[in-house]
Amino acid sequence: MIYYTTNAIESVNMSLRKLTKNRGSFPSDEALLKLFYLALRNISQKWTMPIRDWKAALTRFTIQFEERIPKA
Repeated sequence: MIYYTTNAIESVNMSLRKLTKNRGSFPSDEALLKLFYLALRNISQKWTMPIRDWKAALTRFTIQFEERIPKA
């Protein structure tokens, strides 16, 4: 399994900043938390998508790091 933690965190932060940037202020902390909850629910749907161009990357890794990748 592959984890792109830095990119994933930055992507979430960017999405949340984009939501709050144009709003100005919120009537309460609860309103902000509800907005973030809904946004994170929508953002997390993208996480189930397959990694783009993974087959080409795996082929390259297999060639370059042959001794590190277990044979299937």
